[in-house]
Amino acid sequence: MTTRIPAIPTISVAAAIAAMIALGFWQLGRMDEKEALIAQAEQSLRMSSEVAYPDDAAGIEDVLYRRTTISCEDVTNTTTVAGTNSRGAKGMAHRASCVLADGRTIIVDLGFSRSPQPVEWEGGEVRGTIAPGGRVVSADGQAGLEPLASPDPRNLPNNHLAYAGQWFFFALTALVIYILALRRRGTRAKDD
Repeated sequence: MTTRIPAIPTISVAAAIAAMIALGFWQLGRMDEKEALIAQAEQSLRMSSEVAYPDDAAGIEDVLYRRTTISCEDVTNTTTVAGTNSRGAKGMAHRASCVLADGRTIIVDLGFSRSPQPVEWEGGEVRGTIAPGGRVVSADGQAGLEPLASPDPRNLPNNHLAYAGQWFFFALTALVIYILALRRRGTRAKDD
């Protein structure tokens, strides 16, 4: 006597396995995209000429890791976040919300200190690097702060190969567990 394979659970498991395999291949594609992004960013980092800060958010991706100079007309807020100085020491990055002459507000990373207390800064000209998110990381410490580590595209994580491996492993695990469950079910049916 043969046992029937249950249709609905089999279809559900097959769909889950197919989804996991698709996610694995998607991660492999993302890995290639990230490698291209890092290569483009490294090329931008080697360029010595400055660019104008983009007029809209869509243009930021094209000038990531390029040098720029902005004029902060008004400072609306200052805060601190975890940061690293140009020598690799850990501490606080001091950050300001700056209003540009055209009314747009951008984030400027002013500099580094060990103190978590935000500094007073009146604004002015800032020369720095355009970092992910559109913020400008000052090349020289502002408001008496030490310079921060310059943004480096080599620090961008590219874990997509590991993620792909995880998805493929999950798919294989689901298949093995389902086969074992079917075998156990078949054994029970023979005992009955």
